[in-house]
Amino acid sequence: MSALAAQAIGTQRLDLLPLRVEHAEEMAAVLSDPALHTFIGGTPDTPQALRSRYQRITAGSPDPAVSWLNWVIRLRAESCLAGTVQATVGPSGHGTVAEVAWVVGAPWQGRGIAAEAARGLVDWLGRQPVDVVLAHIHPEHRASAAVATAAGLTPTGEWHDGELRWHLAVGRRLRRRSGGAK
Repeated sequence: MSALAAQAIGTQRLDLLPLRVEHAEEMAAVLSDPALHTFIGGTPDTPQALRSRYQRITAGSPDPAVSWLNWVIRLRAESCLAGTVQATVGPSGHGTVAEVAWVVGAPWQGRGIAAEAARGLVDWLGRQPVDVVLAHIHPEHRASAAVATAAGLTPTGEWHDGELRWHLAVGRRLRRRSGGAK
């Protein structure tokens, strides 16, 4: 598999923009609520710490077979950032797998933004050389389970580090539906 690169993705209300280091200051404010870390652990990053993390992320994976794809979620009507989506894409025993995750800042939660962003991401991944989309969700995180369901993923019954694995066979189905367009 050749490395994938994040590309801008548009949905009805959102622009998923490839992550840039310059997003760190605004994203530090978006992600500043400690409640966002209830299920993932840690604490909110300062703008400087987030800038350092974004520098590492945007430099790309040290493994040439793995692509780190990261986007910020921009609300088009409000012209502001509201969260992130990400996919780590690489080979596995099941073909090419994309492990996805999302986070939306507390002020924007409950508006369907995470679900819309996750659907946009999964649709985009389905047009790439990706066979399977996975997510790992804490069993008590009902909102994240609802987002995964909205994006077409289903729980597998398999566990990884205390989180339930969700799965969607994506590539062949979407590439066939879109006539193979990329």
